[in-house]
Amino acid sequence: MLKIHNTLSKQKEIFTPRVPGKVGMYVCGMTVYDYCHVGHARVMVVFDVVARYLRASGYDVTYVRNITDIDDKIIKRAQENGEDMSALTERFIAAMHEDSAALGVLPPDQEPRATASMHAIIEMIQPLVERGHAYAAANGDVYYDVSGFDGYGALSGKRVEDLRVGERVAVDEAKDDPLDFVLWKAAKPGEPSWASPWGPGRPGWHIECSAMSNSLLGNHFDIHGGGHDLQFPHHENEIAQSESCNGEKFVNYWMHNGFVQINQEKMSKSLGNFFILRDVLKNYRAEEIRYFLISSHYRSQLNYSEDQLNNARAALQRLYAAIQDTESVKIPEQSDYQQRFDQAMCDDFNTASAIAVLFDLVREINRAKAENSDDQHRLASLLRHLGSLLGLLQEDAASYLKSTAGQAAGGLSDTAIDDLIEQRLQARAAKDWATADRIRDELSAAGIVIEDGADGTRWRRK
Repeated sequence: MLKIHNTLSKQKEIFTPRVPGKVGMYVCGMTVYDYCHVGHARVMVVFDVVARYLRASGYDVTYVRNITDIDDKIIKRAQENGEDMSALTERFIAAMHEDSAALGVLPPDQEPRATASMHAIIEMIQPLVERGHAYAAANGDVYYDVSGFDGYGALSGKRVEDLRVGERVAVDEAKDDPLDFVLWKAAKPGEPSWASPWGPGRPGWHIECSAMSNSLLGNHFDIHGGGHDLQFPHHENEIAQSESCNGEKFVNYWMHNGFVQINQEKMSKSLGNFFILRDVLKNYRAEEIRYFLISSHYRSQLNYSEDQLNNARAALQRLYAAIQDTESVKIPEQSDYQQRFDQAMCDDFNTASAIAVLFDLVREINRAKAENSDDQHRLASLLRHLGSLLGLLQEDAASYLKSTAGQAAGGLSDTAIDDLIEQRLQARAAKDWATADRIRDELSAAGIVIEDGADGTRWRRK
């Protein structure tokens, strides 16, 4: 029985989809003015795991992840670069797709763009204005009136009274209340704009997501996800404008993943303490980064460091070493490992506990190998299956363990390693133990582990 921690209720709730057997899930995606950093990667990977597991559980999932391709930051960056805004966004959308594919993130079912959703956005603003939930200000902007929505602050746990403490409406500010937020921005010289009943302009950020989710999933759907930082004001504003427009509940389950932190501070471009994902991929394999991102529960804060990534590398090598030299066979429909894995995932997608089950399997596989038992193949096949539900163990084990992909350059080539191992075998055959030991030490110093067995010597990279 799947339970999800609902940010709105602040507790775990049994997951009951609105339509039996079907799930509608919307996740706030990238604002495309720069490359993805590791914090963005966590959002992509976390909700990829959620979608994978829901589908493996038999649900027909419609997964929507939007692209924000019109925004103040995008306009500013395009102006700084002296390039067309659409050229900028297309470049970073392509980069985002490359990064997500590298991480093994499956494409969402729908990936709407804000600039292609103007009709839906305007159609959502109009009833808000007509019903008095929004107003056109003197400066040409259209604002949502927060005072007319009783539930404002429920998601983030903030009280309207507390938010207003110390707030003042600036002299040149056109909105009635400091908490009111913009739905439509009047056009400014040199900025892109679209026609609307309130004059040429462009949408505010918050209305974009409400319009895109409603147009693809309906007014009321199952799961809405995103980073912890989006609770307020973004998701709070989505709830207010959506429920005011549609007159019904917006979302049943709200999910928010924790930050990736650097020295206990949130990783973000605004703080300048971020690591671009494609830079990290120069030194670490994509699956190592993915493992790192799901090694902790998705709601917890995750501290980024090379030590953590090195631990992920070592952990994946253990997993791949366990399935190396095993055959794929049919796995049992039920097993203790499968049940424990499902229990972990059904407890609010607890990937940390699910991964612990994988390592229990590794220990049993290694025992079966030591005993030369055929159980090793059944257990290894189960390990591959459970790993795949997390997007792990997607490569051939022998190739993975030998590969230098994602690792710093300058090490020994495969051919050089094979030559040294052959020299070592010849030295051992000649009982030249000093030479054999010297070669083993040379390989070890180069980060190569060699394993002697009944079927010969094999190697892998540390």
